Amino acid sequence: MKTILETLDSGTQWLEKKGVEDARRNMQLLVCHQLECSKIQLYTRFDEPMTEEALEPLREMLKRRGNREPLQHILGTVEFYLREFYTDSRALIPRPETEELCEIVLKQLRPDAPQKILDMGTGSGVIALTLALEYGAQTQVTLADTSEEALELAAKNTTALGVENTTSTRTNLFSELADQRFDLIVANLPYVPERERPSLAAELEYDPDLALFSGEDGLDIIREFIQQCPSHLENDAQIALEIGIHQHLEVEQLLAKAGFTDIKTLPDLSGIYRFPTARWTAH
Repeated sequence: MKTILETLDSGTQWLEKKGVEDARRNMQLLVCHQLECSKIQLYTRFDEPMTEEALEPLREMLKRRGNREPLQHILGTVEFYLREFYTDSRALIPRPETEELCEIVLKQLRPDAPQKILDMGTGSGVIALTLALEYGAQTQVTLADTSEEALELAAKNTTALGVENTTSTRTNLFSELADQRFDLIVANLPYVPERERPSLAAELEYDPDLALFSGEDGLDIIREFIQQCPSHLENDAQIALEIGIHQHLEVEQLLAKAGFTDIKTLPDLSGIYRFPTARWTAH
């Protein structure tokens, strides 16, 4: 019977052969999930034997990860802004960069609580629910997405976290929002160029295409969003976006053409200019 350490070692080697990046960490998290323990607790149990009862489901999870199914889908949850969110194939897996977008909004763009926020393309709801919880009950947050499946996942997270200051709308951009206006609109819309599809990591095949791709240069949806946005902003409102690499100059031009001011793009922790922000002043 293998010990926990031997199981970790053999599983890590198998994942490495399958081309999984950071295979050791992946294996550790799978074992922790199966044994319902923390990584610290795992280190103290290396010499314990792994029972067949524990190994059988672990082998199935390992097989799924070897097929490049995302670790987050296998575990069923992801940590985002120090909270646990459900995640699966209904929406894009929350990325660390999106946590940075929330940090920028909360600490730099709007340290004061806006009354009305829209999260366009909400997916699993991580941005909207984080802002709703951090700002508190004085802020009303609308979760908007064109995917009914994504909104179902967002609703599951809303319930799990006990968030009450939100509403949800299924809409293609602003089509179902009529004359609603907001003090802040945050959007992590699809921005991957279609031409990059063949070179993407295998794990991204498990994310919905609807949440990833947006035309040949990745900006089709963002162009339409920026054009429609002013009609749904209060005076002196702001927007904050997440975009892909090498897109910020064109996005800044789109914002300027639409009449936005105070336009700037902030870098992520890797130095990539990823987060355009701008202000809308009613004419």
